[in-house]
Amino acid sequence: MSGERVFAYGGGWLDRAGDVRADAERLAALRSDERTAVLALWRDRCLVTAEDVPVRLTGDAAARVFAVADETVFLGLDAGAAVFAADLTGQPEARALDVAGAVSAVDVRRLAGRLSAAEAAAQAYGRGLLHWHRQQRWCGACGATTAARAGGHVRVCTAAECGRLHFPRIEPAVIVLVEAPGEPGRCLLARHAGSPEGSYSTLAGFVEVGESLEDAVHRELAEEVGVTVTDLVYQGSQAWPFPAGLMVGFRATAVSDEVRVDGVELLEARWFTREELRARVAAGRPLGRVDSIDRHLLGSWLDADGRDS
Repeated sequence: MSGERVFAYGGGWLDRAGDVRADAERLAALRSDERTAVLALWRDRCLVTAEDVPVRLTGDAAARVFAVADETVFLGLDAGAAVFAADLTGQPEARALDVAGAVSAVDVRRLAGRLSAAEAAAQAYGRGLLHWHRQQRWCGACGATTAARAGGHVRVCTAAECGRLHFPRIEPAVIVLVEAPGEPGRCLLARHAGSPEGSYSTLAGFVEVGESLEDAVHRELAEEVGVTVTDLVYQGSQAWPFPAGLMVGFRATAVSDEVRVDGVELLEARWFTREELRARVAAGRPLGRVDSIDRHLLGSWLDADGRDS
């Protein structure tokens, strides 16, 4: 991955070992292997120690979690040792914490910046898969129950006359740093409905059926702020399994600086100079979430004039 920008929840070190998923006997053997590690989650939150470190259980501790988990998923191999994620949502919180030897359940996003890239990626990966399992317990085609297969990467309809296979779905979204035409350099930020006064962020939206990523950029900007853009440039992508997103970042240039917010999703949009953004940072207003690609989009734009952000 030399030369590539790695965002939070990406750059995982696991070998996802697709061939192992299809081998039921090997998966069963791995579950009882002393080297196997289990990441325990409860209601989409990772279980952590008193030091806010996610539990990583092996041996007898892993066996106890396997015995009571609602669902387990095979995440991959770490230097040959298996890594699973286990969902303890069906247990009362106190019981889940006790079984996992944890003291609290926290959103992995709260730990952003403190976990290594590999740890954050594994936690988010497990969270996304386990969330999907809870949402896909019934077949969308016939309504029968579904069962997990392939180490938790497929669910199969149990109705003999159906047998439909269900796979985890990814929900792609675009996120865009829009620049004004001409000088001075300015970027467009917006305040979303429900956001505090004075809180601004880059523009984003989900990709719809039948759209390319570029189509989605054009549509979202036209709908939300009435802006037409050119010169779309891909900036990178970020896994965002909360619950199943993939954020795809772009920069683009507006044809004009006229802005017209939709008044529904967005309450306000305005152009910011680099100096204004730096003043906001100095006043304690962060440039996007610490774990989100929007911080990179804003930071790289600030750096584009050759000065540090």
